[in-house]
Amino acid sequence: IAATQTIERYFRVKKQVGAAEIDPANRTATAYVSRSTDLQNVPVKELKLGPAGITTYSPEIEGTTSFETVRLVDVTAHGRTEQWRLRVVPTDVTVRITQCDAWARIAWLAADGLSDTEMGFVYRRKGDTEWLAVPDVEIEGGTFRAKLAGLDPETTYELKAFSDTDRSNVREFTTEAALQLPNAGFETWSTDRSDILYPYAADAPLAEQFWGSGNPGSMTLKKLVTTNEKDPRPGSEGQYCAQLKSQYVAFLGVGKFAAGNLFSGHYAETKGTDGIVNFSQPFTSRPVALHGWVKYNRGKMDYIKGSPMGMSFAKGDPDEGIIYMALGRWTAAEYGGTEQSPVQVYTRDTKTFFDPEGKDVIAYGEVVFTTSVDEWREFTVKLDYTATDVVPTHLMIVCSASRYGDYFTGSSDSVMWVDDFELVYE
Repeated sequence: IAATQTIERYFRVKKQVGAAEIDPANRTATAYVSRSTDLQNVPVKELKLGPAGITTYSPEIEGTTSFETVRLVDVTAHGRTEQWRLRVVPTDVTVRITQCDAWARIAWLAADGLSDTEMGFVYRRKGDTEWLAVPDVEIEGGTFRAKLAGLDPETTYELKAFSDTDRSNVREFTTEAALQLPNAGFETWSTDRSDILYPYAADAPLAEQFWGSGNPGSMTLKKLVTTNEKDPRPGSEGQYCAQLKSQYVAFLGVGKFAAGNLFSGHYAETKGTDGIVNFSQPFTSRPVALHGWVKYNRGKMDYIKGSPMGMSFAKGDPDEGIIYMALGRWTAAEYGGTEQSPVQVYTRDTKTFFDPEGKDVIAYGEVVFTTSVDEWREFTVKLDYTATDVVPTHLMIVCSASRYGDYFTGSSDSVMWVDDFELVYE
């Protein structure tokens, strides 16, 4: 058994510029101050180089003010002592922008400044004359950050950071496009010679076939799990919605349980009674949520074949529906699909099932339906991002009337209706 302990470390002095550089491998902590600072008078405000509550320092660093040379300090915790080197280094830069990650309507900002001074940001649309203050700036020592909202998509802005009377250089940034989903109202459908129903136009090229379903697989056994229904949500400008109906699909005594489903991607092929699906579609913007309308009839499980590890079901247990969305940087080389839809899932192999915590997922959110929704109701899937500075390559949306349909488990009475999807950017 190997154990690791993540330790928060910091070194803060008065009138510090930005955050200190902490190098655990070489046991050095370096704080920066303005060039005019008297290195004989640099009070230490905070120091933490070991686990909280059990770490001692020798000599005690409180009261230390002289940093004309490197100061050595012994840091003891868990019966072990490490010698650290503390440095204070003058710099000519007193304020600088360190982060400016622009989404469609939001920008994430960070900067270094001179601690114990007024710090913040100003911005303007490029071409305007008036600078506007960025509200709600969070300050920690010599660093500060903010979330700038209310921006227009595909627009160039100018940004400056300030610390006291000093100003940074101007940084330009351009916001992303606020992309929306094709056929988001589920108005366009078509059939082929095999009577398979598709949620896109009959003559649509592959690149424009955004939505997929399990219909190509279920129709090998003469049933459709996803259909268009003339039951749009109240106030909709369209006349259709998508109906996802879970059912046992069988022909001549051969069959399996199939969840009613709708997803971004393509149904690849059927092997026996198992399906191979390529999930996700190309996408490079960063929404904050998926909004839409839903109805749901929650049935009781009458087909049980498998379940996720650690879970077990019995006939009569209530089914669940789910709508989830993910953004990621998946590749066909690693996940087995195609360049357009790289995440391949083979229902016979649980190792291929989608992992919301996978290393290439940069945002994920879900809504699970644990009760029936008898009337049309709005829903919002909020996305949690692992980082603000990573741009996705693909988007994945999955709707299922039976949450564990990949395991051929669910209720033949479960039905989900969805309509009028919209990506939210602020």
